Amino acid sequence: MRKAAVQLGMDANPSIDLQRKCHSPAMEERIDTSVGLADTRKDYFIQRNGVRCAGAHLIVDLWGAQRIDELGFIEETLRECVRASGATLLHIHLHHFTPNNGVSGVAVLAESHISVHTWPESRFAAFDVFMCGDADPHKAVEVLRRAFAPERINVGEHLRGRLE
Repeated sequence: MRKAAVQLGMDANPSIDLQRKCHSPAMEERIDTSVGLADTRKDYFIQRNGVRCAGAHLIVDLWGAQRIDELGFIEETLRECVRASGATLLHIHLHHFTPNNGVSGVAVLAESHISVHTWPESRFAAFDVFMCGDADPHKAVEVLRRAFAPERINVGEHLRGRLE
């Protein structure tokens, strides 16, 4: 059973040799001398404008937006945002409301998430784009601009988990 778990990457107690094999230069190594094992978890904090933080959280408002009632189009646009940003998609869940055909949902990422809420009757869409690590949330904004062709777009940025 343990051998099968190791082959599937589910071993809760990997050997030191396995930890060394999985270590990459991009990872910051931490040594826990109390147990004598190397901890090779990657540090996904980022540096933005001279500030070390958990990640950049963009609040994106699209006014006069098109196609914000089309569930399939929104899903494909979220997938394109993920690709353009260099993020890792884990799951997408979208819900189509009636009678106004608004859409709410989230793309869950290894680097955090992109959420969407639309109000087609007002031609307004609200997106949250939060990413850590090497993913670039600003690249998602350009995808949103091209896809939904808003008359106006407002983008705010909040650095989450600031270390000062």
